[in-house]
Amino acid sequence: MRYPEFFDQVPSITFYDPLAEFLGAAEGGRMEYRYADAVKLAGHSCPTIASAYLMTGKALQALYPDTLPERGAVRARFRQAATAGVTGVIANVVTLLTGATADTGFKGIAGRFERRNLLSFGADIGGEIRFTRLDSGAAVDVSADLSKIPAAAEMRSLMGLCLSGEATAQQAQEFGRLWQERVRSLLLDFRDDPQVIVVRPV
Repeated sequence: MRYPEFFDQVPSITFYDPLAEFLGAAEGGRMEYRYADAVKLAGHSCPTIASAYLMTGKALQALYPDTLPERGAVRARFRQAATAGVTGVIANVVTLLTGATADTGFKGIAGRFERRNLLSFGADIGGEIRFTRLDSGAAVDVSADLSKIPAAAEMRSLMGLCLSGEATAQQAQEFGRLWQERVRSLLLDFRDDPQVIVVRPV
């Protein structure tokens, strides 16, 4: 798979996954996820996928400041309904990274490692997503504000040409380049901007 070079410049997120350790899937239970993994899951790279990756990563850094986050030990509650806007798309990335699912995930082994009922929607919370540690109850609300990262002026017209089938090969390539440039800017230039990825302790 060939993808934009900046994908490899995005910091990875490493977890301790006790289920992976128990079943011998990863030495020491260490599981590493990269932005490219989220892209493969979604089938595309866009500001929504990038913001989902960053929001999850920043929330976990806040919840686990001194140790690896534990996969399968975090609850994620969304303010919006699952079918509202891009909520479902973001939730898929959250599931990939944290293991949390609604009712379709791993049911556990002898009462351990269950991943079901850790993901829910329509919650009365302040941010887009509330992440909560199951062991300590520590929680943070996270949101993304992409208004500081405007799209290039010509993207709208190029998108119209691409969607109508009227774009030349050069125009289609330029549209893709500009689209990914905005994603790159979010993931690399603004990833640590607290006004873009907003994390608030609850």
